[in-house]
Amino acid sequence: MGGAAAPQTIDITDSEAPAVVLASASRARLELLLRAGVAARAEPARVDEGEVRASLRAENAGVEDAAETLAELKARKVSRHASDALVIGADQILDCDGAWFDKPPDRARAAADLRALSGKRHSLATAVCVVRDGTRLWHHRESARLTMRPLGDAFIEAYLDAIGVAALASVGAYQLEGLGAQLFSRVEGDYFTILGLPLLPLLEFLRNHGVVAR
Repeated sequence: MGGAAAPQTIDITDSEAPAVVLASASRARLELLLRAGVAARAEPARVDEGEVRASLRAENAGVEDAAETLAELKARKVSRHASDALVIGADQILDCDGAWFDKPPDRARAAADLRALSGKRHSLATAVCVVRDGTRLWHHRESARLTMRPLGDAFIEAYLDAIGVAALASVGAYQLEGLGAQLFSRVEGDYFTILGLPLLPLLEFLRNHGVVAR
């Protein structure tokens, strides 16, 4: 999304509508909300996601269950001190042949992940949860399936050169809204879900709470 115009919000809310807080450090998720007219602010949840995922894997949890558990955990964490706000938690897990992928910590891991996904079909399980004053009000989860075309090492290195640190911002080291589109031969599923936030069902929930207009 680099170089795009700054997100704009429209005053289409009720003056008494609750505040909206995104329990995430994801700039992509926040921009999705802002561009859709939701006046949200971000407050990252301090959760050891790697430890929680490992624990859930040890319990044989499915990817959608794990994503939902993490989304709710993040929302509850921030809700403790965001009184009366609608706190949105979200999580996304990539599953390829039973292996779960996290955001790569460095370029070497990003390249390794792309090589592992090359020529294969994988799934993205995305979950969103809304908590208010510690109570879960709503949740939604959705999966998409993507087929990555076979990638050569030279292409992977050139791709990582082009996107730089953005490769570390998403699981699988790709961003479908940018150059990451070149990695795929087929995409099945909701576009917003792939970007990390099932936006359309979330907007319907927010409409029901006066955050955006009907």
